[in-house]
Amino acid sequence: MVKVNLKVNSSILNSDLDQPHTDAEGLRKLVLKSWIKGIAIAVTFVMVTCLTLTSAIAPSMAALPTRSAIKDARIILRNGLPIDNDAIREVQHTLEQMPRQANLKRWSSLKKDVDMITQSLTQNQAQLIVEAGSEHQADVTAHLASLNTALVPLQEAIAIKDRNNVKSLSEKALDYVGLVESDLIQAFPFEVPAQYAQLPQLKGRALVELSTEKGNAIITVDGYNAPINAGQFVDLVQNGFYDGLKFTRADENYYLQTGDPEGAVDGYVDPKTGKYRTVPIEVRLPDQKVPTYGKTFEEQGLSGTLPVLPFAAFGTVAMAHPNDDPNAGSSQFFIYLFESELTPAGLNLLDGNYTVFGYVTDGKETLDKLRLGDKILSARVISGAENLVK
Repeated sequence: MVKVNLKVNSSILNSDLDQPHTDAEGLRKLVLKSWIKGIAIAVTFVMVTCLTLTSAIAPSMAALPTRSAIKDARIILRNGLPIDNDAIREVQHTLEQMPRQANLKRWSSLKKDVDMITQSLTQNQAQLIVEAGSEHQADVTAHLASLNTALVPLQEAIAIKDRNNVKSLSEKALDYVGLVESDLIQAFPFEVPAQYAQLPQLKGRALVELSTEKGNAIITVDGYNAPINAGQFVDLVQNGFYDGLKFTRADENYYLQTGDPEGAVDGYVDPKTGKYRTVPIEVRLPDQKVPTYGKTFEEQGLSGTLPVLPFAAFGTVAMAHPNDDPNAGSSQFFIYLFESELTPAGLNLLDGNYTVFGYVTDGKETLDKLRLGDKILSARVISGAENLVK
């Protein structure tokens, strides 16, 4: 059985938590270590602020990490799309801020924002259609029309200061923004390293539905940022590998793990070759076009760096690997169930040490019910199967 590797960087804190741990207890200690790191920064901030206020020296700048953790999987996935169009990105980010603006009753700003969005879409529609390429021009035209239609009730809610409906209406509009952004991707943006080219690859995204004894959940599998790990997962789903498997490692507050078949083998043996098939750790940084392969962030001295697909959302899906080899993941994966306000961006010690290849985007209530020993009745690809290349 593959155990989640919980080795941490001893340079962060000097305590007995620096010893390698496994299982739920190890994950608790790793999360606790993230808490301690966050609390230490917060305490430092408070102390510096107090000293500044009581001194005669000019105030100095001190702050917590400037980035706040994005905990909405749909926002993370939109940001992870390989597009370069400032106009649609501005529309996206403006819509994403609207629920918060409504809670703060910033109605004047909201009216300006929705007017800006409408104007921007009108001005940039022709260019967006051109950028979509001939194969997707009809799609992007239809999605832009649906987006403009979705903006009408949002404008009306803002006009009458209907705070309760702004969130749902802005999310509806964002669904179409995501479709428009997907329409702009004309080709997969990179080639994986040659030594991994023989492995299945997901060149795009797919939706996988897990049917369990406690209900269903849908995973958005992201091949744009982890094509090999995503490809491995989708290929095994299509082969029926996960049907009937149990959650063999679980802690209701931290994670669920499955994918361990019956017998002595811990992963997937390809029936065509008779060989155990493994995938490497694969994590993309925001400023890099191609993911990093072969080494964890800790091994690269990148601990604390925020990847494109972070462990920030409840329902993060990642590949498990043996404690001593991050390049020996196979079939076992785990679903992250923990999120904390005390773990802001850059402080989650799982980031960069495991490959995140997707998020549960529907059926999160099912995750709350699943326990050790519960069974996956079936796993199936419900869209995006055409993006699997093998």
